[in-house]
Amino acid sequence: MGRATRSTNGRGDIPRPSMRARRTAPAVAVEAPLPADGQKVLVVLAHPDDPEYFCGGSVARWAAEGSDVAFCLVTSGDKGADTADVDAPELARRREEEQRAAAKVLGVRTVVFLGRPDGMLEPDLDLRRDIVRAIRRFRPDTVITCDPTTLFSHDKGINHPDHRAVGLATLDAVYPAAGSALFFPDLLGEGLAPHKVLRVYLAGSQSPDTTIDVSLYFERKLQALRCHRSQISDFDELAAEMRRRYLDPAAPPEAPRHIERFRSLEPFD
Repeated sequence: MGRATRSTNGRGDIPRPSMRARRTAPAVAVEAPLPADGQKVLVVLAHPDDPEYFCGGSVARWAAEGSDVAFCLVTSGDKGADTADVDAPELARRREEEQRAAAKVLGVRTVVFLGRPDGMLEPDLDLRRDIVRAIRRFRPDTVITCDPTTLFSHDKGINHPDHRAVGLATLDAVYPAAGSALFFPDLLGEGLAPHKVLRVYLAGSQSPDTTIDVSLYFERKLQALRCHRSQISDFDELAAEMRRRYLDPAAPPEAPRHIERFRSLEPFD
């Protein structure tokens, strides 16, 4: 996320299931296909703490089940505060440390920061090239990013523009650029051959079609979020809200479970 003091204040840049999703949830949630043991997952998002909010439970589950997960953060969150007395470079350094600590909690061993200015992202060719480079270097089977079509993150919130920019740039990187030698041929000189991603999961989508049961890993998601101390003013309040927000509306009260939902794409199917 790109702002400080995350809590239960209804900010639009904290992902939450839409009211539409709550009203139209099926009687039994459909499980998303999970990466097989040994597969690679690349999470491409805008800010430190975005992975924990958007997909922390899924990442923890996949890592525990044997997938190799990497994070690619486009910014270091240097605008994650609202007052003029904040030292932006120092804040970015601190947030990188917080993200590495959170990744360790989730079982993620690789964290890459592209170092672009927070709050100023555009889905241009330079950003697309950087993401193509990350895809070709890590060679993931699955990519997670934000749904770029989500302008309003819930009933009254506004989705952060960096989330939308990274989501669109990542989709454009996945297809067709990362899989074709004719795109960004300079990357061939870096030893980065084309790579085709099998599946994309879009987080924060207003039209999710896949669900992942993260009940066994939800406390680990919260533990990872706790690492982002520069951004969370009242963790107990946030944790209570997160536990409520990610409850599966289709699960019976006597057997509650926590879920994360995505829109699934198969670009080369």
